[in-house]
Amino acid sequence: MIRVGGMTPLTSIDFPGRLAAVLFLQGCPWRCGYCHNPELLPARAEVGIAWERVEAFLRRRQGLLDAVVFSGGEPTAQAALPQAIARVRAMGYRIGLHTGGMYPARLRLVLPLLDWIGLDVKAPEDYHDAVTGRRDSARPTFEALDAVLDSGVAYECRTTWHPTLYPAQALYRLADGLSARGVKHWALQECRDEGRARIAGDEVDLERLCAGFKSFCFRRG
Repeated sequence: MIRVGGMTPLTSIDFPGRLAAVLFLQGCPWRCGYCHNPELLPARAEVGIAWERVEAFLRRRQGLLDAVVFSGGEPTAQAALPQAIARVRAMGYRIGLHTGGMYPARLRLVLPLLDWIGLDVKAPEDYHDAVTGRRDSARPTFEALDAVLDSGVAYECRTTWHPTLYPAQALYRLADGLSARGVKHWALQECRDEGRARIAGDEVDLERLCAGFKSFCFRRG
């Protein structure tokens, strides 16, 4: 069954408007320098949570929690994701997914099972590989973005940024490109380094960034 590296039993911020549990799935092929869950990067780890324990917890929380969010790591890296989602959905939970979009074909398989998706768009295409540490990483992400926009599933696109990652002008280009592609909901998140918040909002014109979106938010820390 699916490999779970960690779990948050209760959160009000990972699925908009819902009380949720978050399952952090093991494994991610990218190596973003600001990753805040580096222990989840290896495909396998010695320490984890057995799926039977996860299901037992969720059965006990039926009627108390609204939703379960599959996060990571990168949840679509695991081929068993659709089966895990289906089992949780059968318990009556709404389903959220956090993804970087690196496996668009697998994402398409689970889109009909999702109620909400948070898609990380790391950078404009010409800076994407530098952020992820992997070649040709922009192509699957933007393919996944198009699939999300076509699906009708509620979503949020979000970007973590600091000027050491790429310049403000590139961030403006990304915002314009997302808006032109049809993105309506975008969040800009400040980058964190060694536990200290890097203040992206002091470096850019937030009014300029939000102009093309129905909803925009800037998240500190």
